[in-house]
This record gives sequence, structure tokens and C-alpha cells, in this order.
Amino acid sequence: MSFKDAVYEYAEEPLTRQIMMDLLKDFKRPNDKITELIKKGELISIKKGLYITGPKINIAKPEPFLIANHLWGPSYVSVEAALSYWGLIPERVFEISSLTIKVSKIYKTSIGRFSYINAPLPYYSFGIKSVQLTPKQVALIASPEKAICDKIITTSGIILRSSRQVREYLVDDLRIDDEKLHELDLGAISSWIKDAPKKESLSMLVKTIKSL
Repeated sequence: MSFKDAVYEYAEEPLTRQIMMDLLKDFKRPNDKITELIKKGELISIKKGLYITGPKINIAKPEPFLIANHLWGPSYVSVEAALSYWGLIPERVFEISSLTIKVSKIYKTSIGRFSYINAPLPYYSFGIKSVQLTPKQVALIASPEKAICDKIITTSGIILRSSRQVREYLVDDLRIDDEKLHELDLGAISSWIKDAPKKESLSMLVKTIKSL
């Protein structure tokens, strides 16, 4: 069976080293075969030990959010990428940023740039959703509420001390519509504050949205 035929079973999955070794178990030198597949355009290396099928193999590829989850984990997609996904900000996002309990990291790959920002436990574990991207793909993404909180706590220099600052930041800087803000679960945000960085800023966020 050719690699093309064998890899169809793993359509829409990031290909880990374990999967690749299983697919290439009949080859004496599987690492050399991986190099050959990359040169032929049948495989793309995202990082050492993580691959996706290349342009020469016409099958569905894993979504960027799912790749982000696999590239450096545990992690979940958040800040601008999540805000854009939930329709809270109008801009299309070209870099996928995630939060992680590991050290912060940046990957510049042939399919895009992926960044990872450290967040402390237990705050990290709050507000993570498993989202069905396709029938075969499920990715971890921050809820709309968590994505806003993550954006505030990870943005250097953002300290929200007044309702005016909150409104300017959310509406003028991030361009989030007032109607979207009214849909947020403020109880969830309030429950995270005691374990969150920038507690005062998040408290002011809740107070301001309640008054809108």
C-alpha cells in the first residue's frame, strides 16, 4: 500500500511521529522516507515529530485551530483568534494565539504563525470549550468570555481602572459591539476573578458590562 492510500485513514488529523512510524513500519529507514515524502510534496513538517499531508495528496487537512492544539500543549486557542471565531471582533486574524500552562513560545511554520502565552493554574483551566470544527475535528477554544479575559490579562500595559477605560478598550480598541457584550456570561467571569491575574481589571470589566 502506498503512503497516499495509507494516510487516507488519517484524513483531517495532524500526523504525530507515532502515526508516521505506524504508516511507514514496512520501511527500513522511516526517517529517510519522511524526508522523501516532504521533498515530493506529500508531507509537510510543522515541527519535528508533527506533520500534515502535503499539496500532492488531495484529502481534507486538519484545521489550523486543531494544529495549534497539537503543536504545543496543553493549550487552547484564545485572544484574537478566539474573539474572531466567535464573531466578537470584525478583523480576520492571521496569527493563531493560544494560552498554555507551559512556557510561552512562538512557532513560525510554512502554514502560518502560532504563538503560545503562559497562564497560571487554576485560571488556565476555566472557560475552555470543545468545539466541533468538522465532523472529524474537535478543537479546544476559549469561550467568548474567557477570550476577552485572556486578552486583557495578557496584553502588556492594559490596566482597566474605570468604566470609561473598559468601554474605550472593548468598543474603540477591540471594536466589540455592545450587543455582543450583553450576551456574555458575567457570572462565569466573576467566578474566575479570585484566581485570575489583573483581578481589578476583570472586576471593572464585569461592573462596566452590567451598566451598559
